[in-house]
Amino acid sequence: MSNSVLVVVAHADDEVLGCGGTIARHVKHGDLVTVVFMTDGVSSRLNSNAELGDIRNNAANNALSILGVENVHSYAFPDNKMDSVPLLEVAQAIEKVLNVCNPNIIYTHFSHDLNVDHRVTHQAVLTACRPQHWSSVKEIYTFEVLSSTEWNSKSLIQFTPQKIVNITGFWDKKLMALKCYSNEMRDFPHSRSYECVEALAILRGATYGVNKAEAFQIERIISG
Repeated sequence: MSNSVLVVVAHADDEVLGCGGTIARHVKHGDLVTVVFMTDGVSSRLNSNAELGDIRNNAANNALSILGVENVHSYAFPDNKMDSVPLLEVAQAIEKVLNVCNPNIIYTHFSHDLNVDHRVTHQAVLTACRPQHWSSVKEIYTFEVLSSTEWNSKSLIQFTPQKIVNITGFWDKKLMALKCYSNEMRDFPHSRSYECVEALAILRGATYGVNKAEAFQIERIISG
């Protein structure tokens, strides 16, 4: 039986950084994957313009095509200022997508990322997906995004993965998709570099006896 999978991210590239290999794995196994982008990812920048927005959109389309995703929803919440919008509005936007794809599995941001848009997106997903008897959502997982998850204060709750997905056979797709976002990547030793992304995949994999993996913190699993 195939799954309906929803990936809710603040910015285009978060989906690849956080769970690109897992997305490709779901698609390979016949699951229907939908991706939601909450912001344009560029409007907060000093040099922001329409051309930058088009470049980011094209990068997202190319990356999702590589991963095999055909269903995409994009919103225009204020980039790096999602905390300026009432949470209800963000949650209602996510609810609209829930009503279309009826997902049973959701992936989204970790609750304590440094980036404010990540945190608001997480809270809005949990708000929209309250565990009601009529809800299709049975599993919610959060992922790590380099240059956000590991950069928040160590006095806060830290990302503690319990679900490990072997992406050894899907690493090439993740890397190809990530290269679509070359404008967003940085030179090593920046944590949002190709070398560091691969190093994290190797670490998560080797920790659990596989070559490469993506790790997730479990928010919810409802069985039966």
